[in-house]
Amino acid sequence: MTTKEQRLKKLVHVQEQLKAFHEMRYASFRAQAVAAESEAKALQKRFDAADSMSALFPEIYHKSIERALERAATNLTLAEAEVAFVAAATARTNMVERAWRDASRAEERTRADREQLEMVMRDVGKTPKA
Repeated sequence: MTTKEQRLKKLVHVQEQLKAFHEMRYASFRAQAVAAESEAKALQKRFDAADSMSALFPEIYHKSIERALERAATNLTLAEAEVAFVAAATARTNMVERAWRDASRAEERTRADREQLEMVMRDVGKTPKA
């Protein structure tokens, strides 16, 4: 049977992994948003260039720029939502870590009390009887 301390230690590990997962998703959404924004800027530069084909196909350029900006906005929205998950995971991790530390201290106190009781019981058995 596992102790409460061991179960909480495993739970801390799982919570840390979950927190790292949400942090990674946040970073990924931010990176995708930045990439989409830079794609939109590159398309805009190409559209404004003198030697571009934008005069022949302006609607294609406009739609491509619009889609890139929409992707950037979508990814930023997803990143903002992920921030809430990161905060919640951080709070849960901190709570479980505190509970784990408390359980660890309680386990240590119990162990120390048990050792003291055993020493007292051995000393009582060694005293000469009158």
